[in-house]
Amino acid sequence: MAQESLQSQSGWVPLLLALLHEYTASNSHWQPYFSLWQDFRSLDHPMFWPQEERTRLLQGTGIPEAVDKDLANIHLEYNSIILPFMKTHPDIFDPKLHTLELYKELVAFVMAYSFQEPLEEEEEDEKGPNPPMMVPVADILNHVANHNANLEYSPQCLRMVTTQPVGKGQEIFNTYGQMANWQLLHMYGFAEPYPGNTHDTADIQMVTLRRAALQRAKSEAQRQLVSEQWDFLCQLEMVGEEGAFVLGWDEVLTEEELSVALKVLCMSEEEFKEYKEQDGWEDDSEEEENSTLSNEALSRLKTPCKKLLYDSVLLTLESYGADLKAEQDLLNNKEAYEKLSRREQQALHVRYGQKRILHQLLELVK
Repeated sequence: MAQESLQSQSGWVPLLLALLHEYTASNSHWQPYFSLWQDFRSLDHPMFWPQEERTRLLQGTGIPEAVDKDLANIHLEYNSIILPFMKTHPDIFDPKLHTLELYKELVAFVMAYSFQEPLEEEEEDEKGPNPPMMVPVADILNHVANHNANLEYSPQCLRMVTTQPVGKGQEIFNTYGQMANWQLLHMYGFAEPYPGNTHDTADIQMVTLRRAALQRAKSEAQRQLVSEQWDFLCQLEMVGEEGAFVLGWDEVLTEEELSVALKVLCMSEEEFKEYKEQDGWEDDSEEEENSTLSNEALSRLKTPCKKLLYDSVLLTLESYGADLKAEQDLLNNKEAYEKLSRREQQALHVRYGQKRILHQLLELVK
């Protein structure tokens, strides 16, 4: 019964409740571990930044929207699950001590230092949330994309194993996964300077592609066709109002979604009618081959698709506060860069990497 009352979308509540209790209990077995962090705010996740600063520095990166969702979920979980549970266990918990603010700090702590057991694809589909766990000692290693160690899971133990020779005095780096800079800053409070993060990505919001297609439409009939094409793409689950197309350095990571969306939104009324009658299915091996959107494949897209993608990238770049050249000049001016606050520096790395990827795409399809 108690276990059911702690169920949440994130699956984090049981661990967070345990941390709330152990962190504030003077006789906790885990006090030596917690003493390593005098203040969890030192993690400096964007969720702790003032909203104005978050918007000013991170506009266009996707982080402000992710933080808004986090904060809404934190408030919901605390008020609907944590508080009622604490009230039924007044001998262990005190809402005056175990506050929403402390809960938020512990969420950031779990974000930055927890581990999740890797699941097989079948397990991911069958199971609910994959709950996190704290692993003291294993969590002391920093992350870089070009890491030299990783964590291996076995039924008996966890092992941190080097993946290449490590010299005396050389830092050992773990990997937190193939994380883009916006994900690193959002979840861990830091970003990798360009060009270190080979896993960096940039997003084009799916609705931006629709907006570009509507801008291109020259008549009400064409606008109506775009709306029908978009609705059909939604039915095929290729696009959604809150989804994004994800671009890496070498290829589009959401290749099927972008490939199909471009093709459908560039169809004539007759082509679209025929496509709909087939329910979006095509017996065409050539089409299947072209669904892999490497950089080379992007440069070979048909002209209407290139134009639509080009316009979508331009609209995406408009969502940032400054252009690529201004960011590049700032990074190249060591004196000016060092005068920036740590937050400004981290945000700059996120914005710059994303804009480089978007500008690279502009060159490929112009």
